[in-house]
Order: sequence, then C-alpha cells, then structure tokens
Amino acid sequence: MVGDESEAALRLLVVEGVNDKHVVRQIVGREQRIAAFEIAGAGGIEPLLDGIEARVNFTGPIALGIVADANNDIDARWRRIRNRMPPHIALPERPAQGGVVVPGRPRVGVWLMPNNADSGELEDFVLQMLPPNDPVWPRAERYIDGIPDHARQFPTGKVSRAKLYAWLATRRDPRRMGEAIRTRDLAIDGALCQQFVAWLRRLFG
Repeated sequence: MVGDESEAALRLLVVEGVNDKHVVRQIVGREQRIAAFEIAGAGGIEPLLDGIEARVNFTGPIALGIVADANNDIDARWRRIRNRMPPHIALPERPAQGGVVVPGRPRVGVWLMPNNADSGELEDFVLQMLPPNDPVWPRAERYIDGIPDHARQFPTGKVSRAKLYAWLATRRDPRRMGEAIRTRDLAIDGALCQQFVAWLRRLFG
C-alpha cells in the first residue's frame, strides 16, 4: 500500500510481479503529490490478463492502473490487454508514450514497460535510472558481452537484464532493484522515470 489506507482502497495498481511492486513502491516513496493507492502483484502476465475484466467491473475503485512488460512485441501485448477490457473502456488502438489514461468509472490506465512505446521489460526501464557516467556500468556491459554464447544461461532477449543485475552485484550490499532505488544507487529524476510518475499522477490524482 502507498499512502493513507482509507484513500488507497479507492485506487489500485496491478503489476505483473514482486519486482515491479518493489520498484513502484520505492519510486513513489521518494516522490510527492501522488494520491494514495494500493499495489497488487498479479503473479505473472496470464493472471494479470485474466483478472482485468473483473477488476474493471468492480464498483469500488475510482482508478485502476495496469503495469506490464511489453516484452518482445509491444503491439501484441497491447492487443491482449485491450481485448480483455470491457466494451465501455475504450483503450486506443495503440499505446502512447507517456502512458495511457482513459477517463470513466473507474478511470483506467495502462503502462507497458519500459516506456509504453518500445518493446522491453521492467529492467529496461530501470536501466534508465543509472547515474550518468557511472564508472561501473561499462564494465558490467563488457562482462556480460564477454561471456561466450555457449556459456550463457540467459535467453538472447534478456541481455539487458543480465547487465543490470551484474551492475547491481557491485553495490556495497547487492540488492533488488527497488532497494537500489531506496538507497539512491538508482536515480528517479531522469526523463523516463518522471514520465512514469506523471502517469501515476494523471491516473490516481
């Protein structure tokens, strides 16, 4: 939960999993002027999709947000979310950079990681929070790039994730992404993170 309990019950953000939940919680914890809201981890994309219609049709919340990874095909992921929406929630045909918010009861917002415009995932969003000119990041990149293909235990599409976790491993106390935000190893004042914060404000008030 983020903010006052009585207010938060009227606003809900549904995310794919634990990492998304921690990252959002820590970003909001360092920001101001975002109305209180609850965060629910769906436990994966399929449970998130399966629960959309019931959550939208529930009469309690005044605002419902959805955060999911775009993965390898942002258009395909957007279509899956759009097709699960009840008819009275008219999501646009394509996602828009800066996040989508549809007015109504409830007000519905969707953000596809990393930026609602490109394919990718949470880790690509978090990579934009690295401090400028960080001296360790190029070394983390070289370390992952230098692993021979036959020795890589991560999928080809997860190279950015591997590089981010290699960087996180060099912190004084290696930690999750959310903890790295809390301890200010990761910055929240970059353009992409501030776009996400602005989307939360539009959605929740």
